[in-house]
Amino acid sequence: MRSHPLATDAVVALGVLVAMVVGSFAGPHGPHGPTFVTRTPEPLSLLLMVLGAAALVFRRRHTRAVLAVTGALCLLELTTGEPRAPVAMSTVIALYTLASRTDRPTTWRVGLLTMTGLTGVAMLAGPPPWYAQENIAIFAWTGMAAAAGDAVRSRRAFIGAIRERAERAERTREEEARRRVAEERLRIARDLHDVVAHHIALVNVQAGVAAHVMDKRPDQAKEALAHVRDASRSALNELRATVGLLRQSGDPEAPTEPAPGLGVLDELVDTFRHAGLPVKVMVELGGERDALPAAVDLAAYRVIQEALTNVRKHAGPEVRAEVSVVRVGACVEVTVLDDGGAPAAGEDGGEGGGHGLLGMRERATALGGSCFAGPRFGGGYRVHAVLPVT
Repeated sequence: MRSHPLATDAVVALGVLVAMVVGSFAGPHGPHGPTFVTRTPEPLSLLLMVLGAAALVFRRRHTRAVLAVTGALCLLELTTGEPRAPVAMSTVIALYTLASRTDRPTTWRVGLLTMTGLTGVAMLAGPPPWYAQENIAIFAWTGMAAAAGDAVRSRRAFIGAIRERAERAERTREEEARRRVAEERLRIARDLHDVVAHHIALVNVQAGVAAHVMDKRPDQAKEALAHVRDASRSALNELRATVGLLRQSGDPEAPTEPAPGLGVLDELVDTFRHAGLPVKVMVELGGERDALPAAVDLAAYRVIQEALTNVRKHAGPEVRAEVSVVRVGACVEVTVLDDGGAPAAGEDGGEGGGHGLLGMRERATALGGSCFAGPRFGGGYRVHAVLPVT
């Protein structure tokens, strides 16, 4: 019906024509109600019924014009005398179509005009009494047509609004899913960068030490190679844990160990000390280290890890570092200082540098905090992150 509206309207018009012709053979004043085959329609009435039904073929293309034509045909039939034919049926269908395809104010105005106009002419031009059932029937049928059309229009609008809300909710759900996937990919990328940058830097330093003292001090070279082995093993374990997050939820190989945090800060610092970087640590959390949220705990650990990695890679030889983690009100402040040279332009520590500093800032911003990194007055470099606990 939606694909072929003109054919559908032609079928409706044919049905209306059949109903009007059949109804024109019924007399309304039988002993027990309307009786059929008590009268025959006039040729003019048959012509008016055919014209009214033909106009209904175009009821959806020219709604107002069809209503005007069928209304005029109905008025002509009402004023031609007896016997009357039910030409008003075509006007009823046209009024219903207009009410179902326009707004409510238009339905009220056109509906009242049609109802009062046709009923008034029927009462004035028809046979007495003026309150005959044929006259009242015109008023009732036109009123019901307008009411039914308005109800159908409201129903369509309601269903359309529900469908639109459902489609909008579906689009919003898909966008939210894509956004969460992007955030998760970014988080995993940060973790991978932190793990790889930290451990590869240590491996590089220890391998350089081993190559330098291999001939003269083999014991120290063996110790350096042992640190290389430990750092590479730790890198593999953390890489396996991070990549394991990408597995399906039912995969038995998914990692079950917790993410690193300040609880293993001493182990992290020891790896840098073994690599030749003296690190001084001060942690003052008021006995609430274990009470920190997991996201804050992990972010603080990763900031310290990345900052010390940059110190070891870029600050130069004979450098010392200081790490402080202090609870200040509702925030945890993480500070990493060194007394070496500032990172070269374009390195991880620079303002426009690589992914290390960007990752630290993203971690802090994601928690509603901030992260600053820049040269210290008098030499060295400073990384300062503020992470809200609540």
